[in-house]
Amino acid sequence: MTKAPILITGAAGFIGSHVAQAVVRMGGRVVGVDNLDPFYPRSCKEANLRELAASASFEFVESDIADARAMRGVFGRVRPAGVIHLAAKAGVRPSIADPVGYAHANITGTAVIQQAAAESGCDRLVVASSSSVYGNSLTAPFSETQDVNEPISPYAATKRATELIGHTHWKLTGMPTAELRFFTVYGPRQRPDLAIAKFLGAVAKGEPVTLFGDGSMSRDYTYIDDIVAGVLAAYDRIPAHGYRVWNLGGNHPVALGEMLATVERVVGKKAVVKRGPMQPGDVLRTWADLTRSSAELGYSPRTPFEEGVEKQWAWLKAER
Repeated sequence: MTKAPILITGAAGFIGSHVAQAVVRMGGRVVGVDNLDPFYPRSCKEANLRELAASASFEFVESDIADARAMRGVFGRVRPAGVIHLAAKAGVRPSIADPVGYAHANITGTAVIQQAAAESGCDRLVVASSSSVYGNSLTAPFSETQDVNEPISPYAATKRATELIGHTHWKLTGMPTAELRFFTVYGPRQRPDLAIAKFLGAVAKGEPVTLFGDGSMSRDYTYIDDIVAGVLAAYDRIPAHGYRVWNLGGNHPVALGEMLATVERVVGKKAVVKRGPMQPGDVLRTWADLTRSSAELGYSPRTPFEEGVEKQWAWLKAER
């Protein structure tokens, strides 16, 4: 950790708030930027910031990353050592209804952050990409060397675009740039629109849950503490690589039906199940090949799926 702060975008979000907390706990300073987008309740994001706000090592700036003038002002004043760029409009299904909004926030916003980082003399940039860039790949587990030019949702396309403009940014500026493909992150503070959070709440209340498809769709769930460790390792090691894409996943795909069964065991109640068709933009499976991130980052996910769900359930009960 340097004397200059790290600037973290999306700091009020699920992943961003955890990363910011980890940096502060390690003795670093953080300037967090977030526009508190109403995609889910502002109160959730304010709760995410509550513990951070008590630290003198954390400063929060409410601002839009796509506002070039505002970002130039923040970067010019703060002069961060580096950037961890986690802000984005999230969600595969909502992106189908709002492709223009997703392109503006995720592509234009990332370009603004890159330019501001270069102009203010940052020495490295870490960017959140997504496992969605793999689309419905027939090859599994998914490796960073695979062709990822067939995304099936606007969200996935915007994340692939950030990888491409990240490469251009590195080539033009020499700024070490990491692109991290996150695989279905879960744990305390998970966004309320995501499946595990929704299922835990619904099963506990006896409300119906909807399973889309035949239940065989699978996801490589990754516990938040493991993701944070990977993000910080990438921030530390990207200068040795220049530009690099790394998978951060759990490496143990869980079928939708088994995810629900795990939720039932953790909550101690049976689910009321409704069936629905596969949704446009949803991929059939995700599965991270961790060969590269293990070798180059020392990345090794440590949290078994059911243990992580138990921790998320304990947090949800405590928040009620």
